[in-house]
Amino acid sequence: MNDEEGGPTVAEAQDDTIRGTALGSAPVPLSVLDLATVGSGRTARQALGTTVELARLAERRGYHRFWVAEHHSMPGIASSSPAVVLAHLAAHTERIRLGSGGVMLPNHAPLVIAEQFGTLEALAPRRVDLGLGRAPGTDGATAAALRRSDRLHEGADEFPQQLAELTRFLDDDFPDGHPYARIHAVPGPVQGRVPGGVQRADRPSVWLLGSSGFSARLAGALGLPFSFAHHFSAANTVPALQLYRDSFRPSEVLDRPYAKIGVQAFAADDAKEARRQVLTGALAMLRLRRGRPGLVPTPEEAEAYEYGPAERDFVDDWLGNVVHGTPDEVRDGLDALVKRTGADELMITSNAHDPGARLRSYGLIADAYGLPGA
Repeated sequence: MNDEEGGPTVAEAQDDTIRGTALGSAPVPLSVLDLATVGSGRTARQALGTTVELARLAERRGYHRFWVAEHHSMPGIASSSPAVVLAHLAAHTERIRLGSGGVMLPNHAPLVIAEQFGTLEALAPRRVDLGLGRAPGTDGATAAALRRSDRLHEGADEFPQQLAELTRFLDDDFPDGHPYARIHAVPGPVQGRVPGGVQRADRPSVWLLGSSGFSARLAGALGLPFSFAHHFSAANTVPALQLYRDSFRPSEVLDRPYAKIGVQAFAADDAKEARRQVLTGALAMLRLRRGRPGLVPTPEEAEAYEYGPAERDFVDDWLGNVVHGTPDEVRDGLDALVKRTGADELMITSNAHDPGARLRSYGLIADAYGLPGA
C-alpha cells in the first residue's frame, strides 16, 4: 500500500533501502566502513577531509552505503561523533546511503539518538542507516565518563529495552499511558500528524551490529538487518550468521534475513605494496590491544618496528584476516568470503596510514569488479 503522496509505505521503503544491488561482477553489494583514520604526521581535519573524498569516490563508483563508526579516546580515529560526520557527508554526497557502524546505544539516551538521526533523515531523506551496537567503543574508564556511570555491564544488559525505547521514539508510537507518550523526537513523524503537517513517516533504517551471538539472535528475533564485525572477530562470523538466520522472524522491516559483514580489504598494484600498507594498521591495532592507542604509524615505522615473538604472532594472525594483494587477489578473496559465509553484503574497511593509497585501494577494488564510474 502506498501513502498519501503515492510513494511506498515505510515498510516497503525500508526493504528497498536495506537490500542493495550487486553491480558489475560483484557477488553482492559492496559498501564502505570508514574510521576517519588519523595517521602519524596528519591532523583530524585532514583525516575527515579524506573521509569526504572517500564518500564521494564510493558514491561515484557504485558502492551501496558509506558508514562511519563511533570510537572514543583513540587518537588514530576521528569519528567519535557519527551524527556530526554524517551530516557533513550528507552535504557532500547525493545518492549513497549514509550510516553509523555503529552508534553505541548504551552510551546515549535513546531520545538523543532519535533526534540526531531524525535530523539526518531530514537532511538526506531515505539515505540514512542507524547501525546500533551495545559495546562502548572504548575502554571501561572512558565508557564510564561517557555514561556518567560505572554500571557498564548493566548498560549492555539493558540493550533490548533501550532499543525498544529508541524504536518507539523513531516511530512516535508510545502507547497511551506510557510516561513518554507525550514526548516526541523532532524531526520525526509527529510533524506529519499535527495540524498543517506534511512530513512523511520515513525514518532511518535500524540495523543491529555485533561481534558475537547476542545481537545476532536479537536481530533475528526482531526481523532486523544484521551487520557482523568479521574484520575483528573472524572466528565467530559463520556461527553468528547462522544464529541470526536460525533466529530470524519476518517483520514489517524484512521478510527474510539480510546479513552484512565488515571485512578489511586493501588492494595495491602489487602484493608487496599492499602488505606494506596494511602492516601500518596491524601495528596500530597491536598498540591498541596493549593499551597504548596512538596515531596510525607510517609504513616505514611499521617495517622498522622490532616485533617480539608474541607481537609477531598477533600481527600475523591479524593480517591473516585482511584480504590484501593485487586487485585480482582481493577480488578472489572477497568472492571466497561471500561463498564461505553466505553474506548478503560486504562492507569494506581499511586501516592504513596513507590516505592516497586507501582511496586508490577502493578504486582498484571497484575496477576489479567492473563497477561503474571508472
